[in-house]
Amino acid sequence: MKLLALDTATEACSAAVWVDGNVLERYELAPRRHAVLILPMIEAVLAEAGLSAGQLDAIAVGRGPGAFTGVRIAMGIAQGIAFAADRPVAPVSTLAALALGAARATGEARIAAALDARMSEVYWGLYAVNGYETELLGEERVCVPEAVTAPPGAWFGAGSGWAVYAEALAQRLTVSGWRSDCYPRAGDIARLAATPSQRGAWVVAEQALPVYLRDRVTG
Repeated sequence: MKLLALDTATEACSAAVWVDGNVLERYELAPRRHAVLILPMIEAVLAEAGLSAGQLDAIAVGRGPGAFTGVRIAMGIAQGIAFAADRPVAPVSTLAALALGAARATGEARIAAALDARMSEVYWGLYAVNGYETELLGEERVCVPEAVTAPPGAWFGAGSGWAVYAEALAQRLTVSGWRSDCYPRAGDIARLAATPSQRGAWVVAEQALPVYLRDRVTG
């Protein structure tokens, strides 16, 4: 299987190619430079893999939640490539990708993913991670930190929401530790899109929709 993946939903900007389990990736923390960086990143990883868009099986994309402008950039580019190459789009939750990356980096299996949503809120999702499979426990939501909930047991916090609201979040669940320097990465978008459980979520380009989790959006 060959996939192109991209994500621009947070301060991080990244593109990756998955080829039968091997990942080539470009990644940079570059707030508000996504529109400048993402196309050259895509060109670089495709060239490194020796692939054209027509040789891909699908275009995977971080569908959100995240910054409105960033989510829109990635989704629009993914749809454009998919239309031109007549390939499906594989939308992947940015919170799921965040959880997978944190689990790979730390060895933890129960991840409390929190992205700073501004407006004194977090994008929140609880994931059980097993290999490249992530199981969402409950539902993703946007809420004030004081309103998050979690099943009993220890959780490991990941994401920018923990940098801003660690004290409030830690009062709502048992936390074994946390890292705020974790961001969704295109390589993990690709890993998730390639799992058998995600194949049913592949859609034609016009059906690929961003997920904002709230009506009021900020860039």
